[in-house]
Amino acid sequence: IKRAVKTIKEELNWWEEELIKQGKLVESQRLHQRTMYDLEMIKEMGFCRGIENYSRHLTGKPPGAPPPTLLDYLQRDTIMIIDESHQTVPQLGAMYKGDRSRKGNLVEYGFRLPSAMDNRPLNFEEFEERVGQTIYVSATPGSYELTKSSGEVVEQIIRPTGLLDPVVEVRPVKGQIDNLLEECRLRAERNERVLVTTLTKKMSESLTEYFLEVGVKVNYLHSDIVTLERIKILRDLRRGVFDVLVGINLLREGLDLPEVSLVAILDADKEGFLRSERSLIQTMGRAARNSNGIAILYADRITDSMKKAIDETQRRRKVQEIYNTENGITPTTIIKSIESTLVTAYEADYFKVPLEFDRFEEYSPKQLKETISQIEADMRFAAREMKFERAAELRDRLKYLKDRQLELG
Repeated sequence: IKRAVKTIKEELNWWEEELIKQGKLVESQRLHQRTMYDLEMIKEMGFCRGIENYSRHLTGKPPGAPPPTLLDYLQRDTIMIIDESHQTVPQLGAMYKGDRSRKGNLVEYGFRLPSAMDNRPLNFEEFEERVGQTIYVSATPGSYELTKSSGEVVEQIIRPTGLLDPVVEVRPVKGQIDNLLEECRLRAERNERVLVTTLTKKMSESLTEYFLEVGVKVNYLHSDIVTLERIKILRDLRRGVFDVLVGINLLREGLDLPEVSLVAILDADKEGFLRSERSLIQTMGRAARNSNGIAILYADRITDSMKKAIDETQRRRKVQEIYNTENGITPTTIIKSIESTLVTAYEADYFKVPLEFDRFEEYSPKQLKETISQIEADMRFAAREMKFERAAELRDRLKYLKDRQLELG
């Protein structure tokens, strides 16, 4: 820490002069106050808020050197498995660039020393230097993975349940909403679910509003929803709280919903990221967990991306059908528990115990006072015994009784 404090001061003196030369007096003063406060905290407490921004000084690494990461502790012959590689690989490069852009602003405006830039993710070249044997896993591998694998591609098309990739149909845009409404009602009658993906937030909202008006049980999954709430919505879809889920780019990788037998893609012929070959294959694949799975693409023309996605899906389906026929396998919908441990744990934190307040309604002020004293004692005893759920129940009961006591005067 003494060495780090010394080098941080040296960098501060140097960078303050540079800021002053650039006419950034406010930034210089801000940086001085912030850094000196951090140094006092480090000397007295051994840490400060944002201490990771001084990691280069604490580790003694030279400027620009990559930070220590988990990869540095793995053996050279470790096998790295990168799941959903078509998304993960680009993110590895984007993490470094995004972090550098944000930190650049902090340094420029005097919130951090330049050494904060070295508290960063690895850039892509540094990542490649640290990985050896790698398995890229994806239903739609990118050009990088295919190039790196030098043609060593293993297809896992056959599923243990015999499930096939979904049937794909292309239907005209004219009348797509009415046609989709009819399909949704058919699925609801069969106790199956529907995913609908649109291109814009406005269209998703309008479609959801219309479906609600005509009596369809529908929900809308949008980007403002936090992760745990998103999981609850997906669980409610599986439970049948609603039959149709509408979204934009949230209905792709990682969704395993066996109850979904229909995926509807509106405006499928609008070329772009959301309607690229990979996006279409991933989205259509959400219907591959159900033996009745079907994907409907609403479009007035078949784009190159649509043709490639449809051809690839049909190719896989043909391979699966041949294997099932040769081995006497009947496709069976996946059976998967609806309950999510993550959601269950989340809800447990906010679970309210029924408190049965009715019996206190007729209590006199004297009875309330005696009961409050007894419950306070019981609550403290439960806490000492580490029976925290019991103590929380008594706490809530105590609050009600004290409010009741105030009402009675």
